[in-house]
Amino acid sequence: MATTQGAALDRKKLMADPIMVTTIVVLITFLTLFILYPLAILLIDSLYGTNGLSLDTFRRVLAMPTFTKAIGNTLKIGFVVGILSTLIGLLFAYVEVYVRLHKVSGGLFKLVSMLPVVSPPFVLSLSMIMLFGRSGLITRFLLGIYDNNVYGYWGIVIVQTLTFFPVCYMMLKGLLKNIDPSLEEAARDMGASRWKVFTDVTFPLMLPGLGNAFLVTFIESIADFANPMIIGGSYDTLATTIYLQITGAFDKEGAAAMAVVLLCITLAMFAVQKYYLESKTAATLTGKASRARMLIEDKSVSVPLTILCSLAAAFVILMYICVPIGALFPTWGYKFTPLTFKWFSQVFSRYHGLKAFRDSFMLSLIASPITALLSMIISYLVVKRKFKAKGFIEAVSMLAMAVPGTVLGVGYIRGFSGGLFHTGVLGGIYGTGLILIIVFVVRSLPTGTRSGISALRQIDKSIEESAYDMGADSFKVFMTVTLPLIKDSFLSGLVTAFVRSITAISAIILLVTPQYLLITVQINEFAEKGAFSIACAFATILILITYGSVLLMNLLMKFFGTSRQIKEED
Repeated sequence: MATTQGAALDRKKLMADPIMVTTIVVLITFLTLFILYPLAILLIDSLYGTNGLSLDTFRRVLAMPTFTKAIGNTLKIGFVVGILSTLIGLLFAYVEVYVRLHKVSGGLFKLVSMLPVVSPPFVLSLSMIMLFGRSGLITRFLLGIYDNNVYGYWGIVIVQTLTFFPVCYMMLKGLLKNIDPSLEEAARDMGASRWKVFTDVTFPLMLPGLGNAFLVTFIESIADFANPMIIGGSYDTLATTIYLQITGAFDKEGAAAMAVVLLCITLAMFAVQKYYLESKTAATLTGKASRARMLIEDKSVSVPLTILCSLAAAFVILMYICVPIGALFPTWGYKFTPLTFKWFSQVFSRYHGLKAFRDSFMLSLIASPITALLSMIISYLVVKRKFKAKGFIEAVSMLAMAVPGTVLGVGYIRGFSGGLFHTGVLGGIYGTGLILIIVFVVRSLPTGTRSGISALRQIDKSIEESAYDMGADSFKVFMTVTLPLIKDSFLSGLVTAFVRSITAISAIILLVTPQYLLITVQINEFAEKGAFSIACAFATILILITYGSVLLMNLLMKFFGTSRQIKEED
């Protein structure tokens, strides 16, 4: 009875607040128009033909040998990359949490974990070709191997594993830190070996987390467009097949059906990861460790593991270093001396680099504060408010995390090229910078929302209730009380959205028009043509921009963040 009365009182308060009601209506409209609607149009296009509702498009697409082969290739790569990335990530996480590390090794691990965040998604593909391709620095000039073919299945697997294992490493590191060391020490006191403790105690505790890391990597792998496009060669995946079906065969209906198939796979995996494994992981852990863990100092264990991880980390860093070095060579694969800066100058003098960087920077700069603010508003509504549409807002805002970029791109083409339901309404945004900004916002929204929800759950509701009791409306409370308390998450979401936007390619490559030149599209075009030096020059400048953004965020959080204020008060 009390619960019912409380819910009724919450609804009454909500309806009496016009700012909050307007915000909820605008959010629902935005999420419906730019997330649900494009996906619904894909489904309608794939099911509706000249003869009305039918499965003819699916039958036609599934009868294509290239498409059925692409499905098999994509699933095969996804499973292998998921397993390898999880195992390597587990090794790195275990060594950092359980082994006493040298400062150099610890620094290498932190650098490896940050590199995929600040770099474009296809940097490792460029490095792989330049180091191990037919004209590779290592294969051809150091080892004298002239017939090495780095393109295809193994090229994709290696590059995606190196790209995604840091994600698993970060996930599993947090999970291992939360395991109470007393459980493992009790097993050691009873005479169990370190291997026995790991297999019988540690591994079962983190098994759901391993499954979670595998599924996240699997989803990332099958949705990846940039790496298979550059290093895949003739080895087709679903993402590249969808892209070629539109740009090569001009078959939008067929591409829509292909996109629905890929979307169904990713949604199924996302549902398992989100609603089953995440809950299992939380239930398995014992909470915050009661005391510090005794780190392994036995050299027979620590030295081999540290050397193995350090070599792997050094190799990944070498792959990233190869990009700026590759931009300094006169002609990659034929002439390596003398070093030159001509490619950097040609980026701006010959290849419209200034326009590409200006367009990418401005569009990302506009999208990032919108994304950060929307994320915080959604987080606030989900955590602090009770209303019937709350579940809808949370689910749809997180849905974009499971939608591959190429699928979203096809959905926007089919949904907005002729306006809403081909009525011409909102058709004017197609082909403009506005639709690119919307895509950037939609793609980065889940990351910021998750960060905001985590931060808001730590704030006692009595702080905001005091402001309401003093007569402040919801807008005043959010801007003067809530937002300042979560400004670390806001700043983090701001820079994360900027970095994700300026390095995005899969969602926007189908939507960008000659009116706009974007850096990632330029890099992709030059890499496909084999102009690796100029592609590396573009990528190097882009990495500097994104890395500088992350450093600026850390500086802002250090001097203006909530944590600094709390420390000063203490």
